[in-house]
Amino acid sequence: MSRLAILDKDRCQPKKCGYLCLEYCPGVRMGEDTIVIHKKTKKPIISEKLCSGCGICVKKCPFDAINIINLPEALGDPVHRYGENMFELFGLPIVTEKEVVGLLGPNGIGKSTILRILSGELKPNLGNYQNPPSWEEIFEFFRGSQLQDYFKKLANKEIRVAHKPQAVDLLPKYVKGNVKDLLEKTDELNKLDEISDLLNLEISLKKDIKELSGGELQRVAIAATLLKDVDFYYFDEPSSWLDIYQRLNMAKVIRRYAEKFKKSILVVEHDLSVLDTISDYIHVLYGEPNAYGVVSNKKSVRVGINEYLKGFLRDENVRFRREELKFHVSRTIETTKKGTIIKYPSFVKCYNGFKLYVDSGELYENEVVTAFGPNSIGKTTFAKILAGVEKPDKGKIEENINIAYKPQYISIEFDGTVEEFLHKNVTYYGTTAFRTEILKPFKLENLLHREVSTLSGGELQRLMIATVLAEDADLYVLDEPTAFLDVEERLSVAKSIRKIVENKHAAAIVIDHDILFLDYIADRAMVFYGKPGVEGHATKPMSLRNAMNKFLSQVNITFRRDKETKRPRANKPDSYLDRKQREVGEYYYYDT
Repeated sequence: MSRLAILDKDRCQPKKCGYLCLEYCPGVRMGEDTIVIHKKTKKPIISEKLCSGCGICVKKCPFDAINIINLPEALGDPVHRYGENMFELFGLPIVTEKEVVGLLGPNGIGKSTILRILSGELKPNLGNYQNPPSWEEIFEFFRGSQLQDYFKKLANKEIRVAHKPQAVDLLPKYVKGNVKDLLEKTDELNKLDEISDLLNLEISLKKDIKELSGGELQRVAIAATLLKDVDFYYFDEPSSWLDIYQRLNMAKVIRRYAEKFKKSILVVEHDLSVLDTISDYIHVLYGEPNAYGVVSNKKSVRVGINEYLKGFLRDENVRFRREELKFHVSRTIETTKKGTIIKYPSFVKCYNGFKLYVDSGELYENEVVTAFGPNSIGKTTFAKILAGVEKPDKGKIEENINIAYKPQYISIEFDGTVEEFLHKNVTYYGTTAFRTEILKPFKLENLLHREVSTLSGGELQRLMIATVLAEDADLYVLDEPTAFLDVEERLSVAKSIRKIVENKHAAAIVIDHDILFLDYIADRAMVFYGKPGVEGHATKPMSLRNAMNKFLSQVNITFRRDKETKRPRANKPDSYLDRKQREVGEYYYYDT
């Protein structure tokens, strides 16, 4: 059995612990160099060959910086390793011509690493980070597989690739100028007008790139990638920053592009509705985040997503999660038996060039109401008014209730650790209730000693949601809580929101763009419609089915329920079920 010793250098603080790992290691006590200290960084280095796997150093480390993992021999040799005591990747997806292949897995499991390797940005070292292999050795490693021919062509520059990176919000730092001018320089297919029309970039083309919103930057990055005349296209999280309509439209555009021009596309995606719509096949990635990742066999989209939700890969005989993630079929709120948390009148809010009209509504105890619609349609404005951050111009909300609010954009200026931040902002921090309801479900235990300023987007999101839900409130207002979270984190957050709302007999308004997350959490829903940036209308809360039917009829996509997991699945355009549901007006269909 091979063994991995992973050290999180950000968490490791030897000045504070005095090298407890070194002090208690049985190998070191017997005079072996099982753990030594790096001369420059002063961080411990753990020998995977000498380590016995006893786990004492893992238990003694006060900062949870060490992870010792026993790997099954069946994994074979790694494709890449970043360095000593660092992340290791096993396997690569099959790069298939003229198909769209999706990658599904948690954050920190190697998906972006895979795209960098396949796009030629990162040369696989086959685990030998000290003496990286030659291309000939890499060809021999992949001998007998499609990847051998792929890497030969990549090394000899016989194929071209285009890679849309994950962090599109950083583009203005590296690219300057007018959007149309930039895309014209990228356009190798002479299809700028067509792609611009499909992705609704008419207004964005007139702007400077530094003026673009996150959603506009994402669509411009997708357009720039599609406009290149290459053999393989790689998209890293193309749905981030996009609203529901833009996500489903983007999926249709890439799907159509692959079919019409016979292109080969690989997509990393956390929105299962998008992944379901866009992919022909998928690979599931499992392992342990920030330690190692394994690429599964190629699977059909339905089988792959369902096995991921179940936490068990049948072909590999691997269970990577204890609990299955299950979806409900429907929830019926018996409003006559529930107390009213808030009853708000119709109101209007005006800005320069934009008006929001909100229908009157009620929110009840123990319910989660979701709100969805296009970007720039007034959802965040509604949240701010409900939370008391802003006041309406017409109408008045007079309810005197406690409201906890998580804004869309998170910015924490705090000089200290996560533990210090929680201690300052959570009244019952340190109690058993906090540990079971907040700390464990949001996976904050391993972040406690980290500086808040060093947290990633997903870690910061989990911290903020946890802090808001820890407040003693009657109403929780959460604006886009799934941003930067992977599939498992999204559904875990959904379970925590529902549990806390029901335990406190409170209510919650959740604004988001992930259809599966909305379906998983919602009792009722609000639909925002109108003309983005000009005028928005918000309906009163209604049944999720009616709300989804209203919205999906506008974006012209139908959904069915998977018979095995009950998750919503997008129908292929013009398929039998697609045509049948349109005929009866059931765009969001519930199997009975």
